[in-house]
Amino acid sequence: MRRFFHILLLTLVLMTVSLISALTAMQFAIHGREVPVPKLIGRTPAEAERAVSAAGLQLAVERQFYSADVSEGRIMTQLPATGMKVRRGWTVRAAQSLGPQRVTIPDLTGASERAAELNIRRRGLVSGYVGWVSLPNVPQDKVVSQSPPANASGVSAPKIDLLVSLGTEPAAYVMPIFSGQPLGSATLALQDAGMRVGKVSVLAAATPGEVPSVPSAASQPSASSVIVSQSPGAGEKIASGSVVNFEVR
Repeated sequence: MRRFFHILLLTLVLMTVSLISALTAMQFAIHGREVPVPKLIGRTPAEAERAVSAAGLQLAVERQFYSADVSEGRIMTQLPATGMKVRRGWTVRAAQSLGPQRVTIPDLTGASERAAELNIRRRGLVSGYVGWVSLPNVPQDKVVSQSPPANASGVSAPKIDLLVSLGTEPAAYVMPIFSGQPLGSATLALQDAGMRVGKVSVLAAATPGEVPSVPSAASQPSASSVIVSQSPGAGEKIASGSVVNFEVR
């Protein structure tokens, strides 16, 4: 019995040592692949590329900003920061300095979107976000606002956002219920609202027990014909000038 407990105790000790050794090896393997991020700020992209490559990392210069403190063409920001430990193969993201702002921001309001973009590129700037808005009494495809504004100073990035007009939004209506009304009165109501009557199909009268007939193109509707269905349906939003189709009896 004593020999049995001795063997059991020895087995437990060996298992504990093996577990500690495995955890130590795993910890070493994980941290053994980590490297400190080199300092990139102030270096040229080529110098930064060599520094990260030597550390087993990768470089992505994603943006450019104006800076009065960092010379043009030099790295001005980096992520992760200098000294942080990351795994080999990690991508370090950086921004490059354009130096102090020297380009005048042009006035683009009133120009077409195409003309504004050409003006932006000609000055060495970058087109940013373009939004559209419907405005009354403003022609379509005209720049109505920009950011940064014309002649702005202290701009951080060489990017100009534009807001372009879609023109005056057409009047919109909610489609009324015409079912059960005479075709003539519905036609007059639509004409008064700036809409048009489109296709009018006449349904043959169905006797009890018969399957309802399909619309007949040969039959001619009259102003007294009663509307059975309509398209667009009641409650749908329609614009001025829309066409409305009917089925009548």
